[in-house]
Amino acid sequence: MRAFFSDDQLLHDPQQYMRVGRICKPADLPARAEALMGTLATRGIAIGIPSDVGRAALERVHSTDYLDYLETAYARWQQIRSFGLEPGIEVLPNMSPHGSRQGPCPSPAVLAQTGWYVGDLSCPIGPNTWRSVLRSAHAALAAARTVLDGDRIAYALCRPSGHHAQSARAAGFCYVNNSALAAATLRETHARVAVLDIDAHHGDGTQQIFYDRDDVLTISTHADPAGYYPWYTGYAHECGAGAGEDCNLNLPLPHGSGNAAFSQALDRAVEAIERFRPEALVLPLGFDTYRDDPISVLGFDLEAFRLAGARVRALGLPTVVVQEGGYMVDILGPALDAFLEGLQP
Repeated sequence: MRAFFSDDQLLHDPQQYMRVGRICKPADLPARAEALMGTLATRGIAIGIPSDVGRAALERVHSTDYLDYLETAYARWQQIRSFGLEPGIEVLPNMSPHGSRQGPCPSPAVLAQTGWYVGDLSCPIGPNTWRSVLRSAHAALAAARTVLDGDRIAYALCRPSGHHAQSARAAGFCYVNNSALAAATLRETHARVAVLDIDAHHGDGTQQIFYDRDDVLTISTHADPAGYYPWYTGYAHECGAGAGEDCNLNLPLPHGSGNAAFSQALDRAVEAIERFRPEALVLPLGFDTYRDDPISVLGFDLEAFRLAGARVRALGLPTVVVQEGGYMVDILGPALDAFLEGLQP
């Protein structure tokens, strides 16, 4: 197995995010990636630097206007001073659009566009955010290309994460949807691709991107969103629309669920994947399901990640593993090690 990561992904260094009405210290620390790299090194897994291929490929899953916004937002934020205003240290929204939000933002103002394209207060944009986001996407692209070239499994150490990013909206620490990009890339060769998201949070961005398509099956196991982020999506009745009907499966877990409930959800996910008969798999891998993660409401231990790896191995599909959440830095290395042990016994 090969892994992909660029040191540019460490440059994104958020200083704040909102949680239950308080500006808090950030959870998406560069140290997360460093801990995961340590485990890869211990296991002797080579970490390749993804090629810098620009942003054109990202337009497979994101709108041009949204990518334009991400690329230019911080520089334009600084220009607010010309209006006699002192901008905050990072780009954050202070408004939300009224009514439906379709197409490009109707206003050219960066304040308006920030409300249009940034869905919550967990996605600050700093001076290096775009560079890290772009290189994180490149890691996912490189891993997908490696699998297309014949490798059975590749791992994209993506940071920032991506599965909450919709086609034209950032949210939940996510700016570009790395997992969706990997799936879209695999579709170049494979007629059908499955995405199995096992992060603690519903993969709402991935669902939105593929919701009306029948060539990509999206499955997400996650904490019940009735009382957990992202709140508005991730329910069992969301099955896809139009051509994509029955190509989306949500498996919400009651809060406090442990390994046994997760194992049962994986059974249902595997059954759905086998019925769909995909030719490749994308696995958005989150470790925020761990019982002591600071934002988790689930009760998994390390054995759950070992179990997930074993289930992926048993499917026998060409697989791109894309790193998503996990915010207890000390446990990330052991969690990845347990997953790899199940994946490669």
